[in-house]
Amino acid sequence: MVHVYQDGTNQLNKQDNLYCGRTKMNEDLLETGDLSLTLKYPTERDSGSYICTVYRGQDILRQKVVLHHLKAPPPVWPKVLVVLLFLLVVVLGVVGGLLFHFRHYFMSEYQVVVDPGEESVQLPCKTITRLPKDTRVEWTDRKNTKVHVYENGSDRPEEQNQFYRNRTKMKRNLKTGDLSLTLKYPTDVDTNTYICRVYDKEGEILREKQVILNVKVLQVEVDPGAESVQLSFRTTELPGDTIVVWWDRNFRKVHVYKNGSDRPEEQNQIYRNRTKMNEDLLETGDLSLTLKYPRDGDSGWFICLVFDKEGKRLREKRVELTVKDRVQVQDVTSPLMAEESV
Repeated sequence: MVHVYQDGTNQLNKQDNLYCGRTKMNEDLLETGDLSLTLKYPTERDSGSYICTVYRGQDILRQKVVLHHLKAPPPVWPKVLVVLLFLLVVVLGVVGGLLFHFRHYFMSEYQVVVDPGEESVQLPCKTITRLPKDTRVEWTDRKNTKVHVYENGSDRPEEQNQFYRNRTKMKRNLKTGDLSLTLKYPTDVDTNTYICRVYDKEGEILREKQVILNVKVLQVEVDPGAESVQLSFRTTELPGDTIVVWWDRNFRKVHVYKNGSDRPEEQNQIYRNRTKMNEDLLETGDLSLTLKYPRDGDSGWFICLVFDKEGKRLREKRVELTVKDRVQVQDVTSPLMAEESV
């Protein structure tokens, strides 16, 4: 045991007698990340392998360095150079490992890709500094729309945009610096750049991080002649005066739900008696559409728009439907068979 640092102090009683009074580490090593070790008066018997081990919870990082001592009396500078190289390798190895393991803390931009239909997705935002209780945290998108707001120990749903209402949750752990945001029921419309900004009580930005979210478009394929196909869309519970409209690629109304009931008189004629939605769709948040007797002309994108009674957009989802082509069966009847048939 060459040197031990634990609980903010050097544990000199734990080191071997061979190194007593000969080792030193920086006082601000946790703040600077400089874990270099100075070994005084190195001799030939100090030659060999040295291992620096960093413990953080269940994570263990190690860096091995071999120190060679010159037998012939050398000038002082080569000895210093060997020690400096040793310390440099240790620092680079440890810091590199920490940066990779805790990359969410240090990366200013991060990309998240999620498949359609996932119940939620997490947008990471972490900092290694302990934040004060009066910290304000704002999650916004690239248009500066407020996605989630946290201030003075509580969320501020009244400040967030209606499109994200009841769909976000933040970890709010100021002690560990974990401000990651969970976004429920992501759709391709949520594909965006999200920015997490941390402010102090004076309004100065303490931390900023960008997360690029890419939600894949839901692809649905159906064989020709199928009885029906479902275009899935699941979200959170919605108020009773919500309006739900499904459109096709030609901007024709496929299905309309308003004031608690379907409105078949508002849908396009080609979809009359071919669509169905769940009766308890607002309570369950299941806005999926069943399209009966799909045909070739139905291929293309369908979009579901959800509005409140004032006409503000609350939700949106796009689905790509492909109705496979019918297999063309060739006539393999031979002329002889045709003659026999006649």
